[in-house]
Amino acid sequence: MIDSPSMRVPNRINIRSRTDLKKDATPSPGPVAPTTSKMRASRLDGLDLLRGAVMVLMVLDHTRDYFGDATVNPTDLATTTPALFLTRWVTHFCAPVFALLAGAGAYLAGARGRPRAGLAWFLATRGLWLIFLEVTVVRLGLFFDLVSPPIILTVLWSIGASFVALAGLCFLPSRVVGALGLLLIATHGLADRFPPGSDAPSMIRAAYTILLRPGFLPVPGGVAMLVGYPLLPWLGVVAAGYGFGELAGLDPGRRPRVMAALGLLLMASFVGLRAWGMYGEPRPWEEGATPALTALSFLNCTKQPPSPLFVLMTLGPAILGLAAADRFGVRAPAGRALVTLGRVPLFYYLLQWYVIHGLAVLYGLARGLPVGWLFSAAALDRPPPGWTLSIPELYVAWAIVVAILYLPCRWYAGFKSRHPGGWLSYL
Repeated sequence: MIDSPSMRVPNRINIRSRTDLKKDATPSPGPVAPTTSKMRASRLDGLDLLRGAVMVLMVLDHTRDYFGDATVNPTDLATTTPALFLTRWVTHFCAPVFALLAGAGAYLAGARGRPRAGLAWFLATRGLWLIFLEVTVVRLGLFFDLVSPPIILTVLWSIGASFVALAGLCFLPSRVVGALGLLLIATHGLADRFPPGSDAPSMIRAAYTILLRPGFLPVPGGVAMLVGYPLLPWLGVVAAGYGFGELAGLDPGRRPRVMAALGLLLMASFVGLRAWGMYGEPRPWEEGATPALTALSFLNCTKQPPSPLFVLMTLGPAILGLAAADRFGVRAPAGRALVTLGRVPLFYYLLQWYVIHGLAVLYGLARGLPVGWLFSAAALDRPPPGWTLSIPELYVAWAIVVAILYLPCRWYAGFKSRHPGGWLSYL
């Protein structure tokens, strides 16, 4: 998930009077909330805090990719350990929160005076830009190689393509867009009942992979494309986020209570539906040999494509945390640091690939281990013997990466605040 994995609202947006809005032939997609600048700053700080928190968690997962064994499935309960499972599970919050905040940011950009036609243009161009970055800058950071197959489409592709779709949907009322998003989240699992057979036309099978289920896709020239994030399930989360953005316009005394109630409702729904076991998750939970393994099985929901229960499990606590930030504000130094990161998510997202991958190369050289494999698509394959860090060592490496990322992100956040708008709104 953006000014990266999730779109951040531009720093300066003209807020017009209600009379001006009535005169506008292309009204904004939502109500303009008559808030003071202090209220507005508090609201955006909460969004940036949540975004920054999941960005830090995201780096934990990507650090594990390069300093662990990327071929090991940490959520396979037959082979994993509780520490490895939870190290992976906690990063599950990242993609859904990125997508939700991307949709909320799109709503807020329109609700603060941008005409719908202008919002549609911004979303379409930004979406195409994110897709371009996915197959160029992100790919180079992943593999230090631009030419070897496969082409990989992951989070930036899914949010970028969702923005392109949202460029059309933003002409609808925000509640309609939000309802469409919830419908996609709740029903995309029906696609499993009607998978295209091997004899189906290639265009049908390609559409099924791009839109509904992850997989490999042949493209002209014999190059394989891996669709890691199918569009429609993630578009559902982005569109739901667009509807969720309307909550940001509520009275600041009421907004935290509404968000807290929503977060608790989502969490309770997850527990109830997961225990029932009849809807929302294709992978049933099982009683393990120990209560801990049973709990891990209960939490082990499907990310790709995101099952309805996966979305409930991740977004419920996230929205509850957002309500707490909105209610109590962001005062602690650690919280302010997360807000700083959350203000430059795309810059952070692109930079972290190069920092983590570059540190992996230095790590291999320092230990006398082969590093040639890090300059190809094998960079996310099985590492050479003696490479993998232990879980405690992995957390140390994660902390080092975050510390390295913070200073350039703090500089860029300041630079961006001094030079708002223009091309910087795309980075």
